[in-house]
Formats: sequence, structure tokens, C-alpha cells
Amino acid sequence: MSLSQRIEALYAQPAASLGADAREAFAALRDGLEQGTIRAAEPAAGGWRVNGWVKKGILLGFRLGKVVPMDPAGPLRFSDKDTYPARQSVPEGVRIVPGGSSVRSGAYLGPGVVVMPPAYVNVGAYVDEGTMVDSHALVGSCAQVGKRVHLSAGAMLGGVLEPVGALPVIVEDEALIGGNCGVYEGAIVGRRAVLGSGVILTASVTVYDVPRQTSHRRTAERPLRIPEGAVVVPGSRRLAGGFAEANGLGLYTPVIVKYRDEKTDAATALEEALR
Repeated sequence: MSLSQRIEALYAQPAASLGADAREAFAALRDGLEQGTIRAAEPAAGGWRVNGWVKKGILLGFRLGKVVPMDPAGPLRFSDKDTYPARQSVPEGVRIVPGGSSVRSGAYLGPGVVVMPPAYVNVGAYVDEGTMVDSHALVGSCAQVGKRVHLSAGAMLGGVLEPVGALPVIVEDEALIGGNCGVYEGAIVGRRAVLGSGVILTASVTVYDVPRQTSHRRTAERPLRIPEGAVVVPGSRRLAGGFAEANGLGLYTPVIVKYRDEKTDAATALEEALR
């Protein structure tokens, strides 16, 4: 029986009947997640595929876990599920800069990843090689981050475990996520896209594309996706109606103002010097 079949079968059992075989299967899943050989979502023809059995395995770990004391950090004391301690080691070439960051077990960090303090990478997350996770950034559960991405200070990538078929946040290769940005609810940031500081992407927003004179939004068939190379900034649109117009009311909306060119690339080249 494959690991996915074992996880599916164990997930269907009541918690009281789970024993050593469940912990063994969960440990194999967690090891695979940390090694990057198992992913909660992965590229597929025409987009991304969610591996629901992986999310079931992560949830299984919470059902199996017992709350126990964790290693102290100075005068503070912590407790968490024993199935999800903070990682005690990372592969050679990964930099975890001292100062209060935490990477939960079951998260993958690729070669050359840099994590600046304080930052947090949650279970099921996949952070590919050469990516910078800057101070106060969050990589939520099952979020998928590509190669040479920069998550600037205060950037938030939302996490998702349930429903198990829900697409997690995806940030593709060489994207730049500006300071205090938030990407949530299964939004996809395409390769080499740039989110200017303060951009918020959720399942309900409409992104207006000025250069291409179109808009992008989530539908029943597909998630919200920022096109490859798009440069997005915070914008607003006027509210219709007498009261709204009389009071000059508007709503936040992200706006694509251009597509990435040599000038934009030069503005982001400083990142290489910081590595």
C-alpha cells in the first residue's frame, strides 16, 4: 500500500483507534515534506494540482499529537503538539539568521533560502531555492513559494488546511512580494510578477489590468491569478450611488499598472547583493 493510500485509510478512522502505525505513516509524510519530495500542491499541466491526501496527513498529525512542553526560549515557555516541534536543523546552505524565527517541522526550505528574523514558516509550506523570507514575513501552511522569490518585510502568505481540496497560496519563480503585502485564499502570483507594498489579494478582489484593459478575478473554475511579469500596486475605485458619491467614497482594489521590464529588474537587483 502506498503512503497516500495509508494516509487516506488512517484519516478515515476515529482518533481513538489510531496507534503506532498511524504515527509511522505520519512521520514518513512529515519527512517527505521536509525533504521536498512530497508537496501539498505541485505544478501540473495548465496550472497547479492540489494533493488532498497530503493535507489529510497533516491534519492527521494534529489528531495524533499530544500537547507537550517545547524547548524554552529565554524566560518564555511554549507548548505544542508533539507531532509538530520546531525544526532543529535545516539543510546545508540554508541561512536561518539568529533573532527569533521559527520553521515548523514538515516545512521545506530549498538550497540558498534565507530567513531573516523574526519570520515564520508553517507546516506543509514549500520554499524553493534562493528565496528570501524577510523580517516579520509569514509563509502559511501549505503555501508554495518558487525559486528566487523575495518576500519583503511584513509580507503574509495565508495558509490553508481545510477543505483539503482547496488550493493554497502560490507564489511562482522570481516574484517580488513587497512589504506588508497579503496573499490569501488560494491566490496565485505568476512568475516574475511584482506586488508593490501594501497590495492585498483575496478570493473576492478584482484586479484591474490597465495595460491590457481587462480584469482578473476568481471564478468557479479557476483561482485569482496575477499574470506573469505584472506589476501590481494598491488602487481604488469610486463607489456608485448618491450617498457614496456625495461623500467621495471608494473601495480598495489592486491595479496592474505595467508589466515587468529592464528598469523593474534593475530596481530589484539589490537583492542579490544582500545574499
